[in-house]
Amino acid sequence: MRIRALFAAGLLVAFAACSGNNPTSPTSSGGGSGGGGYGGGTGGGTGGGTGGGTGGGTGGGTGGGTGGGTGANTSGGTPTSGDVAVIVGNIFMKSGPNGSTNPAVDTVAVGGSVVWTWTSTGNVPHGIQSLGSPSFPTGPVLTGDGNTYRVTFNTAGTYQYDCVVHGTMMPGTIVVR
Repeated sequence: MRIRALFAAGLLVAFAACSGNNPTSPTSSGGGSGGGGYGGGTGGGTGGGTGGGTGGGTGGGTGGGTGGGTGANTSGGTPTSGDVAVIVGNIFMKSGPNGSTNPAVDTVAVGGSVVWTWTSTGNVPHGIQSLGSPSFPTGPVLTGDGNTYRVTFNTAGTYQYDCVVHGTMMPGTIVVR
């Protein structure tokens, strides 16, 4: 299973390197309307998310030095072109681009964004929390389909995360290059 995940991550890196992807610029903070379940899901509702950006770490500054944060803005809203989509399902995280599940493994360019979208979750609450270092801001616990949480990654590294509510039952990894 771990070999498959590493192989999938390697393929994503190769694909991203050849794709000519132009990462989106940092997003403005604030909420927005939730989409129809980006990445193949259904639903509606109002997008959640937290406003404001965070940054720094040891060495300070936006996207700071050692162990620094993402220097990221986080917000809800409809996923845009160039975002990497992760589906937050009922007790699973699933990569939109490659289908990897528990862990969802995705690669994004420095300056690119990841958008988690609640899909077919019913009334079960979920939230995204960063684990270890480097880290990114933890999102709010949200309930209901169509909610989103976005993080723009401005610092290269491998970011581990899981669900605030369900922990290791819902893991994921973001590789930022």
